[in-house]
Parts: sequence; C-alpha cells; structure tokens
Amino acid sequence: MFRDIPVKYVGCTHRALKPAETVQEFKDKLPAIGVTRITEITHLDRVGIPVFSAIRPTAEEGAVSIYAGKGATRNQARASAIMEAFERYSAERKKGDRTILTHPDEAENCIDPSSLILPGGSAPDHEIEWIEAENIETMERVLVPANAVFHPYNPPVDGIGLFRSNTNGLASGNFTEEAVFHGLMEVIERDAWSIFEARRGPKIEIDCSGTDNDIIAGLLERFERAEIEVTLLDLTSDTCIATVAAVADDVKLRDPALLTMGVGTHLDPEVAVIRALTEVAQSRATQIHGTREDTVRAVFMRRAGYERMKRLNRHWFREVDETIGICDMEDLSTRSFRRDLEVTLERLRRVGLRDVLFTDLTRDVGVPVVRVIVPGLEVFSVDPERAGPRLRSAL
Repeated sequence: MFRDIPVKYVGCTHRALKPAETVQEFKDKLPAIGVTRITEITHLDRVGIPVFSAIRPTAEEGAVSIYAGKGATRNQARASAIMEAFERYSAERKKGDRTILTHPDEAENCIDPSSLILPGGSAPDHEIEWIEAENIETMERVLVPANAVFHPYNPPVDGIGLFRSNTNGLASGNFTEEAVFHGLMEVIERDAWSIFEARRGPKIEIDCSGTDNDIIAGLLERFERAEIEVTLLDLTSDTCIATVAAVADDVKLRDPALLTMGVGTHLDPEVAVIRALTEVAQSRATQIHGTREDTVRAVFMRRAGYERMKRLNRHWFREVDETIGICDMEDLSTRSFRRDLEVTLERLRRVGLRDVLFTDLTRDVGVPVVRVIVPGLEVFSVDPERAGPRLRSAL
C-alpha cells in the first residue's frame, strides 16, 4: 500500500519533517504558484499565538486569495500558511487533468454520486464530469465526481454541478502518505462536527488539568492572560477518533465577530486539542485582519450583536452536560503514517465506512497534495444543504 514514512516531528502536530525543514524545502516554489508574500499577522491580536498569511493574487475566481496558517510556534504557523497555499493552488483545475463527461448510468466503475450526500437528497439525471481516484486500501481505481475534487468547481457546458465545492479533505504534506493522513483527519473532523451541530450536543467539556503537555498549558495561559474564555469540547463521534472544539468568548471586547471556534481531529487527543486552540487564534487574527474574501460573515455578526449571536449559538455557549479528562481520551497514534492510516481505516470499517478514496493532486511544483473522499461521512458543518444517513441516525 503506502510507504512506511516515520513521524519525526511531534509537537503542534505530527509531521514527517520539522516545520523549519518544511519551510526550507518548499519556500522557493512559492513564486511558481503565484504567492507574492508570506506575512506574520500575530501582532494584530493580543493573544500572541503565531498566525501567518500567504497572499496569492492569481487564485481562481470563486476561491480566496489569502490563506492563514496556525501553530504554537512561528515556524509551524509559517509552514501551515505555505502548505495551505500549495493546497489551494493544486485544487484548481489544470490543463493536464484527465476527466470524462458522462451520465452516471453509463460511467464504468464509478461511485454512486448520492453517497457524497447531495443537497436535498437530489439524484443527478444529467451528465457529470468524473475524475479518477484510488481506494486507499486496495489501490483500485474508481471514478468520482470532479465536483468533489476541484475547488473552485465550474462544470463543463454540458455537465452539471452537484453541490457547492469546498476544501474538505484537501491536504498537503512532505510526503503523499502524510498528506493522505491529514486529509483523512479533516473529513473525520467535519463529520463529527456536523453531527454535533445538527443535534446541538451533548456538550462534554475536556479537562486538561491532568496533562503535562507544555504546549497545551502555554496556549491556555495565553488565552487566560488575554481575558478570553475558552472551553474545550469533546465532539468525538462513533469512529472514536478524537475530535475537539475550542470555543472562545472574548468577554473583554464583547465583539460578536470574535465569538470564534476552532476544531481539530487527530489520533492523538492532545494534538487535536492543540489544533483546535491554534485554530481559534487563526480565526481571531483573520477576522481582525479583515482581508479574506470569506470574512463577510463578520458583518452579519456585528449587526446581530454580541448577546444575540450567543443565543443563536447557545449549544456552544450554554452550560456543559458533563466533563471528561484528556487523559481518559484514547491515544491511537503511532510513529508511522502508514500505521496511522491502518488504525484510521480500521476505525472507519467499524462504523460501516469501507470506501476511503483519494485523488493525487500533486502538480508541477512537486509538493504532495491530495483530496481525500470518504463516501458517507457528513459535511453538514461546511454545507448545511447536505445532510446524510449518519446525521439523521444521530438525531
């Protein structure tokens, strides 16, 4: 299957190389994809958790051109922004991409489009554009809708779009195996988040007092010093792969646009916590920066007001139902990306999810990028028009 790539960096996350090595490896390729600047925006917020931005003016219409990167260290945040830029570039359609246009009934060895959870449960009755993907476990090649791979997605003249394109499952890495693992973590994250969002609970707080992880302690201390109340919630679904949300309430500024949250998923619960906390910092800095094309939601939030936004999102801000210690959350991680993938596949099989697919989007610049697709996993958190069987079962 995949090569046995060892995990050599264990800190803010698990990576095959240290963040500084990743930056050194790929920074000279940035001009080739149109990135004009990598800039630090940490100073815009009083929290002080590192956040960087990558600016790419040549992004396709329908996509954002400014990408944020997060981390507990400056090198990690810089590497995160750089790799985000490569992901977005690679997800755009390129001239050499081989696709076919045909009706689902006439496509050979294709997945059922409805397994991707279509808006309103609609069934496509027109020609669809398809692209090849591989089954992670068997390496069998299958056709998947190009709509689920490219972002932004504009269908051919004679084809149809199935849903609004997004970046769920889009991931990069120093190696393909690493990229596939992180893409898989993201689709599992969005599934668990969707289920919690739909049923609005249960609200289980994570108590980190029992951990000796200095990174977690340092991040929580920064929020406390800034008078920002942060609650860590366990969103873990039936896959039993740790998914954590960090919900932040800026009780000092009481700015509704700064009622932010971050979500992280990882086989190691402590990494999931770190990813959630640093994503809160990224969300805050991005809102304050105000330059991304997708921050218009802040305008609505400020019009609605602080108290109203908390009421509209009361399932995130109400009293907790129960508490779990972080030490009681199972650490399933190994020190090998291949073994991490095997563990993850086994957990998905337990809940009836057997088809785990990926399309290799590594482009001419040579930075490994993939799009991971798991038919059946929920996407309600990124597209409320799409609700599938897992979500309905949870309700």
